[in-house]
Amino acid sequence: MKESILDVLLYLFEHYFTNDAVPPVGDRDSLQSGPLFNELTEAGFSPAEIHKAFDWLDALAEQRPEAATPRVGGPTRVFHGPELDKLDVECRGFLLFLEQQGILDTDQRELVLDRALALDQDELDLDDLKWVVLLVLFNQPGSEAAYAWMETQMFLDEPEPVH
Repeated sequence: MKESILDVLLYLFEHYFTNDAVPPVGDRDSLQSGPLFNELTEAGFSPAEIHKAFDWLDALAEQRPEAATPRVGGPTRVFHGPELDKLDVECRGFLLFLEQQGILDTDQRELVLDRALALDQDELDLDDLKWVVLLVLFNQPGSEAAYAWMETQMFLDEPEPVH
């Protein structure tokens, strides 16, 4: 099975985060050798991918902003280098759409880009990017409405307008 960091993250999201279940965690050492780690290996994920996913989540938590005023409407974001290689035009356009609609502020957009580039994948398709956006919004205080809107978009073929 070709699993990726995103596969592990989606497994955690579906089994723990969205069900308000609290994974059996403690400190990082006990997490990497405890019941959650065992469950992930039994689900078919390699230890290397599990560790990378934990690192990804740690980096997301470290970048979690304090309750600050969102910055919206700054300068136009120009994508460069690895961002252009990993995110196609559709993904970049979707990020611009989310920012223009107020779903993401500029700090959240940068966090989404950081976390998308941190995935161990050469390219991300739009569905993968949507999951990254959802995971980032889930971790952001005060983003409940944006998270709810994004969650509905995950299961629709056509995006719903933002009001």
